[in-house]
Amino acid sequence: MEYFHLVFTLPHELSALVQANRRALLDLLFRASAETLSELAADPNRLDAQIGFLSVLHTWGQNLEFHPHVHCVVTGGGPSHDGSRWIACRPGYLLPVQVLSRLFRGKFLAGLKKLYRAGQLRPDATIADERAFQAWLAPLYQKEWVVHAKPPFGGPQQVLKYLARYTHRVAISNDRLVSLRNGDVTFRWKNYARDQQWQTMALDAVEFLRRFAQHITPPGFVRIRYYGTWANADRKARLEHCRQLLAAAGRPAQAAREPQPETRDTTDRPDEPPRCPRCGTGCLWPVVEWPRPTLVQLLTRPFSRAAGHFSLRLDTS
Repeated sequence: MEYFHLVFTLPHELSALVQANRRALLDLLFRASAETLSELAADPNRLDAQIGFLSVLHTWGQNLEFHPHVHCVVTGGGPSHDGSRWIACRPGYLLPVQVLSRLFRGKFLAGLKKLYRAGQLRPDATIADERAFQAWLAPLYQKEWVVHAKPPFGGPQQVLKYLARYTHRVAISNDRLVSLRNGDVTFRWKNYARDQQWQTMALDAVEFLRRFAQHITPPGFVRIRYYGTWANADRKARLEHCRQLLAAAGRPAQAAREPQPETRDTTDRPDEPPRCPRCGTGCLWPVVEWPRPTLVQLLTRPFSRAAGHFSLRLDTS
């Protein structure tokens, strides 16, 4: 079974409004993209199946500017509506991107108008009154919204590798930080407009902090959400049903569940430390715990690459 990677992106015209209404509009981004995927996959003229997928919110681009979008990892098929058989998509093809884009656009803008009429959006120049709001919305209906379909994952291992690298990172990783000199933070970024060339960018420390801080989500906001056959409610039973359908269809069941390596003894005894999940023979002994540094702590440490880690010291002189 294939796994697909789709990205739903909001137009830059919406960025200021989303920043002013983060919780409501980021939640709408999740809801509109999820409904788009589920409805098109369930369409009898498309896949006609109940797919499973997870969505991960990103609000940043490589240069740390505000760029809200969701990454979706989607199963290449799912149970039929009566649950009697597994329906697989065509190899390398899940759903038409242009149809996804237009349905996503319609659902998000419909949700946006509903929030406005319910008085749940903070007023600004964009929505000063009904006439101004409608005039501002009109070009967004004509614009082609970006839904990007990346090449399918090669299998569960690639899915897990992607999730491990990108689901719990916020804005920038330490290995992209280059230096902090004379109050300027220099970092590496990939310029997609120039054939994905790696370049460096220097920002005043205050501007760097401003760009980083705008990607902090509201308290309690869930950045990773599950839908369809992967939804949290009764997920264990649904996944087991999917494995049975895959086996009946002659497809490898390990596509839905990664096999564990065979080891001579992987049982953790109460009086022993846990075994290594990779080799099954070594023991994991706690040595030292390092508390996660805050951003202020990170920016007040001396910068060093010699020890294999990055830290920054904010020079205010």
